Amino acid sequence: MGKSAQTTVSRTALYTSEERRRRDSSVWTLVQGVLAPIQFLIFIVSLFLILRYLMIGQGLAAAQVSVVVKTLALYAIMVTGSIWEKEVFGRYLFARPFFWEDVFSILVLALHTAYLASLFTNALSPLPLMLLALAAYVAYLVNAGQFLWKLRLARLDQGRSSSVAEVTMSGGCLPGSAP
Repeated sequence: MGKSAQTTVSRTALYTSEERRRRDSSVWTLVQGVLAPIQFLIFIVSLFLILRYLMIGQGLAAAQVSVVVKTLALYAIMVTGSIWEKEVFGRYLFARPFFWEDVFSILVLALHTAYLASLFTNALSPLPLMLLALAAYVAYLVNAGQFLWKLRLARLDQGRSSSVAEVTMSGGCLPGSAP
């Protein structure tokens, strides 16, 4: 197959080698790795409590408290994530590889914060308040999906850079590359 007939998808690696080194040596990478699943577990419990309230009308206080706990976990992961981003990329938010994830994270934060403001000022009755929480959770799921996708891309990049190093050290060439 000629080179013109080949279709290749080119994308910039998620991390430079220096960024990867900083990522791998940062304590905040571990913190994010611990906080993310904890936040997700809190989300699952909270979602159950919200849906339970919406379906049978019971457990409003538990649902409300669970959203507060979820929001506090979100704040913790956002603050530590910003510190991580500063260590790895040199800026607290909107670094090139995570720009759109950070943009969407701001929406997630805004919805969760609107929930807290509405709860503590009694601006919304229970049903609209729980619907606001659900909107915040939908945004959170989209954002979590964005970050999972980036994690996958980082792993693919890591595998690709390992393959290139192995092939280069053995004197070979990668499929589709010139000898």
